[in-house]
Amino acid sequence: MKSNIKFFKNLKSLSVDKFFHNVLYDKKIGYYNNHQPFGKRGDFVTSPKISALFSEIIAIWLVSTWENFGKPKNINIIELGPGDGSLTNILLKIFKNFPEFNKAKNVYLLEISDLLKKKQKININGDKVKWIKNLKDIKKGPVIFFGNEYFDAIPIKQFKRQNGYLYEKYFYYKKNSNIYQTFRKAKKVDREKIKLFKTLNNLKFIEYPKLGLKELKKIMIKISKLKGCLLLIDYGYTKSNNKNTLQSVMKHKKNNILKNLGKADVTSHVNFELLKEFFLNNNLRVKNIITQKEFLETMGILTRADILSRKMKFSEKADLYLRLKRLLSPISMGNMFKVILAYNNKNQNYFGFK
Repeated sequence: MKSNIKFFKNLKSLSVDKFFHNVLYDKKIGYYNNHQPFGKRGDFVTSPKISALFSEIIAIWLVSTWENFGKPKNINIIELGPGDGSLTNILLKIFKNFPEFNKAKNVYLLEISDLLKKKQKININGDKVKWIKNLKDIKKGPVIFFGNEYFDAIPIKQFKRQNGYLYEKYFYYKKNSNIYQTFRKAKKVDREKIKLFKTLNNLKFIEYPKLGLKELKKIMIKISKLKGCLLLIDYGYTKSNNKNTLQSVMKHKKNNILKNLGKADVTSHVNFELLKEFFLNNNLRVKNIITQKEFLETMGILTRADILSRKMKFSEKADLYLRLKRLLSPISMGNMFKVILAYNNKNQNYFGFK
């Protein structure tokens, strides 16, 4: 347990978001800078690794959105948190089937983990790809931002409302090196920020993605200035609740969030109702939030699977539809994952959304 103290950075206590930011992203001891989290040998599997069809659908959506923008001669595609690069690699292959778009596209990968960046460079075969750690390099538009399981990986703050006061959750450790939790009166700046959201007003337990909203603000400034949109796909909920959604996974099994620190992934469920309110408050338009099942099926994933399966052996066909079921099943990723689109352009017709 003594090794856990290092995540406090010589401080006796830290708020939930700052503590898990150290656990996940510290350059020396953070999870994402010291572990390969993806795939069977990792801790979890994302949609692009489950089926290449997922990545194909994203590629088609990106091309159709470029057409929606009037086929500009230059279009900036920015993937948020590219994982191991599997999604981008397939996108680049699909883009070659659309020569005009392929010539116009500029692909940027926003990645802060040096370890994952190395992994991505190994897996991605394509030109016109640039890695960035901030958005300063993107100076012209239009822009299309997209992220799959991006927002859930950004640490959140947690609060409770009691007797008319707001208290923030902290982690601290004692001489025995065990980690405990406590609540302290919330800072004025956080109280005032939370008051701005009707979504959070009546909750007794609040998860507030302060760091995540700070990152989204930077993206929205780019969208407002350069014109464009943001597509986010993640697991989460569409109606605010009083639940603690922090969770940890290690080798594809649930893990106590305060154990195996730096060796296990820690995430939280995304409050899509809050995201929608945040986008609207910042003068972006928002399409109705839909499930991953609705999005992929509207985009034609079943038709694409049917075409591919005609040339497959029985075992290959069985594998194809087993993977597809995992993406679409209402009791699996199909309904658990939600899709939100925020945009700033005149044409409101986006493929996949009504």
